[in-house]
Formats: sequence, C-alpha cells, structure tokens
Amino acid sequence: MPTIKLPTREISCKIVYYGPGLGGKTTNMKYIFARTNPKFKGKLVSLATETDRTLFFDFLPIAFQKVAGFDLRFQLFTVPGQVYYSESRRIILKGVDGAVFVADSHPAREEANVESMADLAKNLSFYGMTVKDIPIVIQYNKRDLQNAIEVEKMRKVLNYIKVPDFEAIAIQGAGVFETFNDIARHVLARVQSQLQEGKIDQGGDK
Repeated sequence: MPTIKLPTREISCKIVYYGPGLGGKTTNMKYIFARTNPKFKGKLVSLATETDRTLFFDFLPIAFQKVAGFDLRFQLFTVPGQVYYSESRRIILKGVDGAVFVADSHPAREEANVESMADLAKNLSFYGMTVKDIPIVIQYNKRDLQNAIEVEKMRKVLNYIKVPDFEAIAIQGAGVFETFNDIARHVLARVQSQLQEGKIDQGGDK
C-alpha cells in the first residue's frame, strides 16, 4: 500500500524485482540507478547473503505527473533469487505496490523460472493477495543468448496472468527502462484509483 509523506508532499510506492537467481534483477536495478539523476535518487543499498544479494534504492522520477498534488516516489527492491531465501523474499514483498518478474532465457533456467513465479504467488498469498491484485510486468531477459528459449514458449508458461511483457538484454540496457516505465505507469494508475476510492489516507504522515 502506498504511503503518504505530508512534509515532502510525496506518495511512496514499492516496486519489487522478482525472479530466479542470476536472472538479471540486479543488472536491471544497477542500470536504472546509474542513469538516474543524483538529485532524485537515494543511496544504493546492498544486503549480501552467501550466494545472492538484495538491492534497494529510492528515487523521484521527474517525468511522472503529480498525483493529487503529490510527487510520486518509487522504492525499488530486488529479492534474493535462491529458493532457500523464500522467507527473505516474502518479507521484502510486504507492502508491495507492483512487481517486475525477471525471467532467465537460458534453457537450463526454465524450471527455475516456473518455480520462482509459483513462489511469487505463494508469498503474495501470505499477505492475502494474488498475482492479479497488484500490477505485474514480466521481462524475458538475456535475449542475446544463441540458445535462448523462444519468447512464445516462455510467455505460454509464465504469463498465464496475461500481463504486459518485454524482451530484454539487461546487461546492455535493452528493455530495462521499457519494463520499468510500464510497471511505473500501472502503479501510478492504481494509486490514482485508490485515492479516488478513499483507500489511501491523505490526512496523516507515515
């Protein structure tokens, strides 16, 4: 659920990059961070585990319109991809407003993609939500691989929820901002709808 900060006139929304380990979540995050004006971003924080890490930073994109007189600030998170960090992923999903599922196009990662998508649904259910309750965008990363899984095959297996999806080569930046801009637009639309329905309290500072 978005939070409102009255002193700075900001609405803060949480977007989580989800997916299997080494699929490109960190690469997406670092690319966005590196190309964001320092005036509008916070510090990139990395919380390392033994085999993976969680990244976080927040920023205020000037390209987005104000919402009810408030600026829209995004908090971007990645989750550790390894299956045995399920509890960590569930904690990071708390309060999520939108998610980007980064799928790995390598043939050896097909099962990991499916497992991770199922894990996303499972962890959302812990908070009483389904994959249809929040905006989700799917990114098919590593499209430069010679033996990359066909997109239609990945779409058939992973995009059963019929959400927007994008091809990407995150290490080159291809598809990174296209993916982010789409999830941001959907989160913005959801925030506007929640404000109109009175589901976001505008009277206090959190």
